[in-house]
Parts: sequence; C-alpha cells; structure tokens
Amino acid sequence: MKKRLAQAEFALVSAIFIAIVMLVFVASIMRTFGHPVMWSVDMAQLLFIWLCFFGAIRAMRQRGHLGVDLFVRLAPHRYRLIIETAVGLIFCAMLAVLAVEGYDLTILNKQRQFGDSGISYAFVTIAVPVGSVILGGTIIYNIIDAWRHRRAEQILVYSLPEEGPDSIPPVTTSPTTKQDI
Repeated sequence: MKKRLAQAEFALVSAIFIAIVMLVFVASIMRTFGHPVMWSVDMAQLLFIWLCFFGAIRAMRQRGHLGVDLFVRLAPHRYRLIIETAVGLIFCAMLAVLAVEGYDLTILNKQRQFGDSGISYAFVTIAVPVGSVILGGTIIYNIIDAWRHRRAEQILVYSLPEEGPDSIPPVTTSPTTKQDI
C-alpha cells in the first residue's frame, strides 16, 4: 500500500511538473509569435502551488526535508526522537491553523476569478488547506512510525536513517600527473 501511494505521488508530481513546463513553453512560444496565451501562465501558477504542497508531502513521507540539525545530530537517538516529535507536533498545530485559515480564504475567494483563465480563485487557495491536512497526516504517520520502531534506533520523524558520520566513505583522489594538467 505504501509503495503504491509513493508511486501515485510521484506520478502526480511528475504530471504537474510536466504540465507547468509545457504551459510556460507554449506561452513563451505564442508570445514570440505575437499571440500571447494569457491563461497558460495563470494555469502554470495554479499548478505550481499544488506542486509545492505535493512536493513537500512527498519529501516529508521520505523524510527528506532540509533541516538545520547540527546540534540535534549530536544527541543520542532517544533525545533526537523526543525533539523531532515535539517539533512535529508544533508543526502539526501550525498546519491545523493553516488548514482552517486556508479554508476560510477559499470560501472568501469562491466568486473571485483567477486571472484570465475564467476559473475560480478557490482552486488556488484550496491547495493550502488540502496540502496542510495531508502534510499534517504525513507528519503524524512519521511520528507513529518512529515511535513504533524506536528500539531499532534508525527511524526518526524527519531524518533519514543513518549509520553515523563514520559510515561515509572517505573521498579518494588519484595522484595528478603532468598529463592531467
């Protein structure tokens, strides 16, 4: 099930990205020939917000988000798990606020038209509550998964499993010769 979800996520993110590239390409080509297609830029912007949220969800599911963890990495696994759980719960609270406020914004923008596309601006703003709810669910899943496997001391909420700094292979350089220069 988890593998199929990851495949579906990847397919969705890829399709959105390809659509954005194609829309911007068509807009630029048509503008070059003096026939701008204004709605294509609007659609690219609409898809971009969805791409951002689905990309964030995918990165969170893979525990691949960027983070500043210089000092947290020095702590033992147990304390790292506690810190990452606390941060995850704070982040979930923030996402809950975003979901509620995003829903209110969506309702307010229901009648507003999005640029020259003729569609409702609500299709743009609904990405915030939908993305926030799914991202929050992903964080909660990661927290449960990390605590379920806490004895293995490999899985954390945000961080990828690692073996430690000693597991990184050393960089080897070959001696340079006069011919290489």
